[in-house]
Amino acid sequence: MSDAPERKKRSITEIRESKRTGERMVYTSVPDYTSARWAQMAGVDVCVVGDSLAMVAHGHKSTLPATMDMMVMHAQAVRRGAPETFVLGCMPYQSYNTVDRALVNATRFMQDAGCDAVKPQGGRSQAHILKALVDAGIPTASHIGLTPHTIAMFGGFKVQGRTVEGAMRILDDALAIQDAACFMLEFEAVPAPIASMISRQLEIPTIGIGAGAGTDGQILLSYDLLGVFTDFKPKFTKRYTNLTEVAVDGLKRYVAEVKEGRFPDDEHSYSVDDAIVSSFADAIERRRQI
Repeated sequence: MSDAPERKKRSITEIRESKRTGERMVYTSVPDYTSARWAQMAGVDVCVVGDSLAMVAHGHKSTLPATMDMMVMHAQAVRRGAPETFVLGCMPYQSYNTVDRALVNATRFMQDAGCDAVKPQGGRSQAHILKALVDAGIPTASHIGLTPHTIAMFGGFKVQGRTVEGAMRILDDALAIQDAACFMLEFEAVPAPIASMISRQLEIPTIGIGAGAGTDGQILLSYDLLGVFTDFKPKFTKRYTNLTEVAVDGLKRYVAEVKEGRFPDDEHSYSVDDAIVSSFADAIERRRQI
């Protein structure tokens, strides 16, 4: 398989302008070099290094155990895998709970990992953090609706904005994010009509995950849409293929061939001149006789 035709990395300006031009931006969360490479080859606009990798790559039950060291290491791998794709680093739990901490950790994403932007979570309550990052010259997005960092406050993974009061809170969060000069925001687990109505109130583009088709772009986890992560499947995930089935089938055939002595065969082994083999055998015999 060859790479897609050469292209320029999407810019902040292009992402911002997508709201006006109507171009639907495609984001996908990728945790490693190989999935980032696949995303670039497929023409994805933005590779997101999401702290969901704590679950899909490290086996944790939530995103909370993700650390900055973990995120930077994965972001570096994604950057190497997708050098011509915009990379957005998601700031993990408690990595932005003060302005100073947010600036230090966002700088690590930009400087150490080569990300093009960062994404904390939150709206009004985090507006001062978001503004500080933007004022420091760090392109910043944010994430509202169901925010995994605060699931304990929500009582679990629950759809947000199903009441007028809840929808108004999301709108207020969205406007606070826009006022902080963020270039984009993400809705998660918000009813489609609510996300669409809020998106129409904004000047900055929106992307959705479980927020319907009325946002300006979409994001899914690559491990979800490719059928790599199968511990559970969120309602909003569409499986476009099932790599786990393919992988397990391949591994089963490998196990069977090794057990039966059919692998490796001559085709998958290195050869050497028969004279070398004979001479080596003679050398072993001489050593035994010493």
